[in-house]
Amino acid sequence: MPTINYGTTIIHYCHYKQTRKDVKISIDLVNGVEVYTPENLDESKLIPIIQNKAPWISQKLQDLDEVNTTVRPKEFISGEKLPYLGRQYRLKVYKESVPNVSFQFKQGRFIAIVPRGWSQEQLQYRLENKLIAWYRQHGLKKINERANEYQSMLGVKPRSLQLKTQHKRWGTCTPNGDIYLNWRIVMAPLRVIDYIIVHELVHLIVPEHNEKFWRLVRTTLPHYKEAKEWLRVHGVELHCIG
Repeated sequence: MPTINYGTTIIHYCHYKQTRKDVKISIDLVNGVEVYTPENLDESKLIPIIQNKAPWISQKLQDLDEVNTTVRPKEFISGEKLPYLGRQYRLKVYKESVPNVSFQFKQGRFIAIVPRGWSQEQLQYRLENKLIAWYRQHGLKKINERANEYQSMLGVKPRSLQLKTQHKRWGTCTPNGDIYLNWRIVMAPLRVIDYIIVHELVHLIVPEHNEKFWRLVRTTLPHYKEAKEWLRVHGVELHCIG
């Protein structure tokens, strides 16, 4: 992902080449900084444009950090629904005379056993961490299964594929061929996960978001725009945990 420096701040942005006459910069909570330019605009001419807009971009990013989204964080109480692969599964919490917490997914629901004397704050903090660990472990297995399928289709193989905490991005492909995916995507429907995986795998072939890039994405996933739109509309909801 390209970057520019603004003082001590590093601004990451995605560059999209389109059939257009002007340069457009878009900033939002889900997609971060996106720059749309004419297809024939040289990168050397783009950098000064972004640098000129850097104070405005930096302020917008600070404003986003202060946004209080309408997403309600999970309370981790019995009966609450927790998302996984686009479906909602109920949580059952048992308070028993045990020294430590246990957490598992069994028979279509999440089951937690916690010490009887725990406060709600303790319960919420520990169970959220347990759920995130579960997401990262089981989600990575599912993502690797999907990624292997698309790697074969595209004829590519990343140096590594990892789940990481990323607040502003769903995925990143480094110049070295490492792919980092936001662990929160395991809460999304499989078609959305597939789009994010394919998006980053195609970057191993085409680094820029140009016509060739989107044509290859479309060839691999003909209905990718539906998944992209799902992320635009519902992506913030995936921040209900963590």
